[in-house]
Amino acid sequence: MIFAGCLGLGMWYRYQFSARIKALRSLVHMLELLASEVRYGKSTLPECCNHIAEGLSADFETAFLAVGRRMEENMGTSFGEVFREEMEKALKNLPLQQDDRENFLRFAVRTGYSDSQMQLREIEQSAELLRTTEKKLERENAEKCRMAVGLGAMGGLLLVLVFW
Repeated sequence: MIFAGCLGLGMWYRYQFSARIKALRSLVHMLELLASEVRYGKSTLPECCNHIAEGLSADFETAFLAVGRRMEENMGTSFGEVFREEMEKALKNLPLQQDDRENFLRFAVRTGYSDSQMQLREIEQSAELLRTTEKKLERENAEKCRMAVGLGAMGGLLLVLVFW
């Protein structure tokens, strides 16, 4: 039982390493959807939020719909502020670091451009920053995952030997 517990702990650490990469992929996917709506749909960012909300997970669907609804109400708040508030609620449950969250929300700060090409460029820059982080983590992840499981198994064997 000790060995199984230690091995399970190693496998849990392996899952934690992979979970951040999966979360980064989903953020990049959302930014790609936003960029696609701006590029091909010629929509404003609040309209884009309403359009892409359907295919997302429940937390992000709620957040994107809330952004669209709040911008339609036009309470005098900028898109960037509304987007940041609603997305921070959805991002708090993901295994991300603060830099990842900031890179995702980065484009929302600079949404005052009336030119759709500038908005598109900002969205693509945010996505590229997240992709760079994702690639770096993927290179490191294989080694860390093997090490976590290996150390869990070896630690379990050591404990079994010590208690025997």
